[in-house]
Amino acid sequence: MSPVFGHGRLRLYLLKLLEESPRHGYEVIRLLQDRFLGVYSPSPGTIYPRLARLESEGLVSHEVIKGKKVYSLTDAGRAELERRMDELAELEEEISASAQEFAREVQQDVRQTVRSLREELTNA
Repeated sequence: MSPVFGHGRLRLYLLKLLEESPRHGYEVIRLLQDRFLGVYSPSPGTIYPRLARLESEGLVSHEVIKGKKVYSLTDAGRAELERRMDELAELEEEISASAQEFAREVQQDVRQTVRSLREELTNA
């Protein structure tokens, strides 16, 4: 899978995820894992400092709910996201293309494995 989070792009995608719904850090990590079919899994050391920075910039805020910091987009965060909609659309296309590429590679690997197994069974 090709990398898609160049300079500032993960930051942008975090804003997008928080626009969808308020989330806590591990929820953000799980969402990223899901959207990248498990191939990309950011560490807490990647996500939490970025969330803290977004908060210090006034783009997100948090409240503690059941002992967890739940981050929400602020009006300034929505404005930032709005200004960067073209860049976000491009990023989402790249994420989708990367996931499709990975799925094709897995499909090819499975097909090759099945062929190899058939050959081995035929030879046995």
